[in-house]
Amino acid sequence: MMNQPDYFGALEIPEPVETNAKGPSGKLPLSDEILKNWSSGDLFGLTQSVGMGFDPRRVLGDQYLILSTQGGVRNPDGTPVALGYHTGHWEVGLLVQAAAETICEHDGVPFAAFVSDPCDGRTQGTQGMFDSLPYRNDAAIVMRRLIRSLPRRKGVIGVATCDKGLPAMMMALAGCSDTANVLVPGGVTLPPTVGEDAGKVQTIGARYTHGEISLEEASLEGCRACGTPGGGCQFLGTAATSQVVAEALGMTVPHAALAPSGQPIWTKLAKDSAKASQRLVASGKTMQDLLTEDSLFNAMLIHAAVGGSTNLLLHIPAIAAAAGLPRPDAAAFRAVNQLVPRFVDCLPNGPVGHPTVQFFLAGGVPEVAWHLREAGLLKSDAMTVSGMTWNTLLDQWITSDRRSVCRDRLTQADGIDPDEVIIPPAEASRRGMTSTVCFPHGNLCPEGAVIKATSIDPSVIDADNVYRKRGPARVFTTERDAIAAIKGQTDWPISPGDVIVLIGRGPIGCGMEETYQITSALKHLKFGKEIALITDARFSGVSTGACIGHVGPEALAGGPIAKVRDGDLIEIEIDRVSLSGHVDLVSAVDAPETAAEEVLRVRLSHPKLGVEQAIPDDTRLWAALQNIGGGTWGGCIYDVDEILATLEAGVKARQGR
Repeated sequence: MMNQPDYFGALEIPEPVETNAKGPSGKLPLSDEILKNWSSGDLFGLTQSVGMGFDPRRVLGDQYLILSTQGGVRNPDGTPVALGYHTGHWEVGLLVQAAAETICEHDGVPFAAFVSDPCDGRTQGTQGMFDSLPYRNDAAIVMRRLIRSLPRRKGVIGVATCDKGLPAMMMALAGCSDTANVLVPGGVTLPPTVGEDAGKVQTIGARYTHGEISLEEASLEGCRACGTPGGGCQFLGTAATSQVVAEALGMTVPHAALAPSGQPIWTKLAKDSAKASQRLVASGKTMQDLLTEDSLFNAMLIHAAVGGSTNLLLHIPAIAAAAGLPRPDAAAFRAVNQLVPRFVDCLPNGPVGHPTVQFFLAGGVPEVAWHLREAGLLKSDAMTVSGMTWNTLLDQWITSDRRSVCRDRLTQADGIDPDEVIIPPAEASRRGMTSTVCFPHGNLCPEGAVIKATSIDPSVIDADNVYRKRGPARVFTTERDAIAAIKGQTDWPISPGDVIVLIGRGPIGCGMEETYQITSALKHLKFGKEIALITDARFSGVSTGACIGHVGPEALAGGPIAKVRDGDLIEIEIDRVSLSGHVDLVSAVDAPETAAEEVLRVRLSHPKLGVEQAIPDDTRLWAALQNIGGGTWGGCIYDVDEILATLEAGVKARQGR
């Protein structure tokens, strides 16, 4: 006879159960005015607060919400009880605690709420990527609902670190503009003393398959790449770039982006941020006083100067929309990028590629902003949450002890000259460093596309700073098939000179997945620089090389990229100085004498093109709604007025009116 399951003791005799309790001691500090004029919700909120153990004598203090993306459960010594999805949200609870303690020290009442986030690194090449970009809008909605659900809040301290949680937090803080909001970037993890960075380590599978590393090397590098347990990755990908952009917008205290997670300099930022929110309350300032068109310009300018992730072309317009400001378009980004070359040497960009902690120690965002002010480019009258304009802040920064101590530490600890990380712009130009983002057009991307032109391998750039390539198309409709061909695991592997065309991976097809499996392989495989990639998907912030994404219209929206076939001749030209370029079908493999435009007019879409079968319904709904709101070139936002108008028109059409 088989043993009966015990259902984890559910059928055992229970321990004694209490049915009532004495409740908190003391009394609420109520008044006649409070009882007559406060809502029942406000009054019951006080009851809830003391029920959780808060001192009833202090319960009428100003309320502050500390909203974070914390994930996982840690023991007091930092060891894991339950893992988070990534290092970026693993330690932010320490920032929440530091901010809360500071609020209490100044007679405030801190509340904490949590909206955790996924890891784009963890979901690369998996179906989890179908939820990555859509998650941003969902999280921003939930965050805003949580903010509004604390009706007596005076300020919000938002703590976030990584690729989607941080842009969502910025959208939420921008969208709740009537409170004194401050953002706390969650910082960065350190690189290992010996070993690969967290970007390169994501290519161990591709390199092992090609025999470029051994099983032992892959196992070792895969273990040690995250040098410390907390913070975003060590490269200027989407997480780090979002931190930089948050500071550039004026949403953080000075020198906040990219601080090393878990260290005193990092924890103090949370304390300073709590004080900044309280000072804003005292001065009557709110987020709407800080986020302006000048702030957005500074964010785009500093994004260009540091060589930031192309994903911010999706996030900056979304933050602008949340703040009620005009959304910058491709023309606006192009104009800003034409003003300034990249002058920060940070991973994944070269020529050396310093980790983000070295960028922080070299002076971080304030140092970059100072150079831009000296060049007459920064909108230096824009305000920041510190209560200072950029002008006042930078006047103090350039002679500050903090600047000198950090820069000296970089020299002493790592032997790095700070001016080799944040290079004076004139010297950067002399060295041939170019602007960050280019927006090519052409018969395959009539609405445009995006390439991080600054990070194309210099050895494939012509003397006039133009990247030119002609090659046969290799068309794929899934990332899985493309990466198999790159690894040489198919009958027709990718060869040097090929142009990979990956279609059906935009918002409609699969939620606009990142394709870092492909771009990282092309960066770190020996022959990768001889291959180009064109796709309607997007790229990880750590992607480099001749990788052209955001192709519009996407294939499933009728874009001509849907009609490319294996063997078609593709021509790419990217001018890294003028930031112009084109991506064109030159001739068809089956009709070489027919004009390319005629081929694209009469050809049907690729027979394998279709919506990803595993796409979640949540993502399908997101894709439809963001498409109405302007699509990828509009920041993938929900434009409520446009959506309502479209729904109304659709209802009338279906009713035959």
